[in-house]
Amino acid sequence: MPRQMHFVGFCVAGPTWHNNGAWRHYESDALQSLEPERYETIAKVLEEGKFDGLFIVDVQTLFDTYAGNFEANLRQPGQMYLLEPLQVLAIMARVTKHIGLSATISTAFLHPFYIARSFATLDHLSRGRAAWNVVTSANDREAQNYGFEKLMEKSLRYDHADEVLEACHRLWDTWDEGALVLDRENAIWADPSKVHYANYEGEFVKTRGPLQTPRSPQGSPVIMQAGSSDRGRQFAARWAEIIFTLQHQKSDMQKFYTDVKSRVEAAGRNPDHCAILPAIDVIIGETESIAKERAEYINSLVSPRLGVAEISNGIGIDLSQYDLDQPLSDMEISQGARGVFDVILQGSQGKTLRDAGRSWAENQMTPQLVGTPKMISDHMHDLFESRACDGFVVSPSLSPSSYIQFVRSVVPELQRRGVFRKEYTGATFRENLRSGL
Repeated sequence: MPRQMHFVGFCVAGPTWHNNGAWRHYESDALQSLEPERYETIAKVLEEGKFDGLFIVDVQTLFDTYAGNFEANLRQPGQMYLLEPLQVLAIMARVTKHIGLSATISTAFLHPFYIARSFATLDHLSRGRAAWNVVTSANDREAQNYGFEKLMEKSLRYDHADEVLEACHRLWDTWDEGALVLDRENAIWADPSKVHYANYEGEFVKTRGPLQTPRSPQGSPVIMQAGSSDRGRQFAARWAEIIFTLQHQKSDMQKFYTDVKSRVEAAGRNPDHCAILPAIDVIIGETESIAKERAEYINSLVSPRLGVAEISNGIGIDLSQYDLDQPLSDMEISQGARGVFDVILQGSQGKTLRDAGRSWAENQMTPQLVGTPKMISDHMHDLFESRACDGFVVSPSLSPSSYIQFVRSVVPELQRRGVFRKEYTGATFRENLRSGL
């Protein structure tokens, strides 16, 4: 089969996603953030577009970094995380048949036994469409919600995550293929000889097993991951089947692609079994000028102050101490997630903190593609053919209308070019993901 693109939809179980003013737009479904029908609609739209999967981003805290309170993050809702992802995905599974369903779960707080059982359950309920977006967490406020003073030292988080993945896989393998017999006539529910203890013990993690949940259709969920550091890439090379990444320039995408694929091969895995998908934010119009006008209006709804508060959350430093009109070049930031701030500083010559807040508020540094379906398809096609990616994580400015436009205009154009599937060919998420890589 010729190489084909793969798409995963970016979702948040909250009012807005990358654009913090999107909830104010008349097309937005943000006011239905707590309603199951909202998430059912999103899943059905993406399955209509033959997306490989969707994933729900999650952080387990209500942010209060900016000014030490919730005011900035509640008066206007930025990227908030209202609902627990696995339960939302179970709702989505009931109205779809093909699309993969990925939940963000941190390795920092939950025991591998609970994680393994949860994803085995989702894989059964979705008939083989479960995926796990693995994160190690980066905010001590999340740890405090679970009764810990702070997160594990940064240098140890991926070591701990490796053990969590090892333990989960050991647990998923406690039921062999064919262990579930279901023979009424001979009164055999399961073959005990095909069920085993896990007996996993590492430096950080210990579990006895076996799972009481039988082996699921995929055996284990598809693994997603978004680490970009050297240690994160090493972790991805060992485990990831989908890598969610963020670069703006084609040359940077190509460097990342080549580096990670070589690491996957060095880890003894098939590089074609790891899809590298950079994020894009798409705004579509019938003409280029209409698309630009649409983008200008959507972006006019954002709050720069909330954008600065969201940057504070991202880097772990309270930026309320700085004047919004202070030049970025005058700010000395030496603590927190300095790498995030370095990204913000790119191209910041002459810009103020307010300017950075507005830029972050519009798309959280995700490349915003604005144009006609053909223009957007041309850009995506070029990146794909240039081996800068294997497809894309598609993030809508507006939910669900941006997805609907993408599915009904960009997808048919890419199908016409023969670089995107017209039908699902696999029975599971993993089978569809590996098809055409």
